[in-house]
Amino acid sequence: MAPYAVGSKAMISSAGWLYHAALWHMTQPHRMEGKKTMKILLVDDARSVSILLASRLTSFGHEVCLAENGEVAFNRFREFAPDLVLMDIEMPVMNGFEATNLIRAFEASKQWAWTPIIFLTGSNTTDNLVTAIEAGGDDLIAKTLPEAVLRAKMKAMARVAAMRQKLAAANLKLEVLANRDGLTGLCNRRFMDLKTDTAWAHASAAGDSFAILMIDIDNFKKYNDHYGHQGGDDCLRTIARTIEATVDSSALDQAFAARYGGEEFTVVMPRAPKHAYEGLAQNIVRAIHSCALPHSMNAEWGVVTASVGGAYIERAQDGLVGLFRVADQQLYRAKDAGRNRAQL
Repeated sequence: MAPYAVGSKAMISSAGWLYHAALWHMTQPHRMEGKKTMKILLVDDARSVSILLASRLTSFGHEVCLAENGEVAFNRFREFAPDLVLMDIEMPVMNGFEATNLIRAFEASKQWAWTPIIFLTGSNTTDNLVTAIEAGGDDLIAKTLPEAVLRAKMKAMARVAAMRQKLAAANLKLEVLANRDGLTGLCNRRFMDLKTDTAWAHASAAGDSFAILMIDIDNFKKYNDHYGHQGGDDCLRTIARTIEATVDSSALDQAFAARYGGEEFTVVMPRAPKHAYEGLAQNIVRAIHSCALPHSMNAEWGVVTASVGGAYIERAQDGLVGLFRVADQQLYRAKDAGRNRAQL
């Protein structure tokens, strides 16, 4: 029986021969790559080619997902999140170049997203390689690639995948460090501004409500002077945890807390019903008082308390700065009215 030409789309005279050849290949002893295995999206409209190549890849220890054309490949790419894409070029419905363009556009909308795409070809020429790279691919290999070369290529790609995972983890850690206040763990001012601007834009476009709370620890300078800066830091951490826990226990799934600066905190509430905004403000005042942190310089209360100023708008419009200004004014009114209260 004539062997199957892997580099072409011609069907062999007996599909059964290919099936048994694939099974034979999968049962042969191969050294597994251990933890250096990948999720591979294999795209080829020739079922026979896919079966044989998939069996070779799985024998190396990799997980393979098949797609029969570019359109299916793009959908499975989003679902499967592969470490590597092996992409045929000429396919019905959508060819490999078009699918690659879609994948690259999709990755452009994500942070730190890049997946190696290697085109499969029956003719491994210089012109084909140049075309593949210009189309957004990263390499070009022949479907007739010898076993040893294919294994070596996959080892290299597995190392790239492992490095990508480490890099993604490091970038995530850096992002968290960049966006969080080092003392309290809440959103820092820079990240608060970014999140608030984004939330405001969405609320403005949808005509949704928007609310802000400004929170200030009462007589905190006196607390620092009396208990020391280390005591002041401990107090800020406790109050921050209390505010965050109170926000998280509310029904406002889009609300978030941030450290505004010094002893001031902010709670931003996109799409908040007015009664929920009012209830959260009062709950924060009570929760901070209930911490019962001693504060002998807060004479009227004897414990740490906080004042809250709020601003609410039924439909987000005009400027966000104005809403912050109203909340700040309300905070000063709460201070003037005796502290340990919310002024809304």
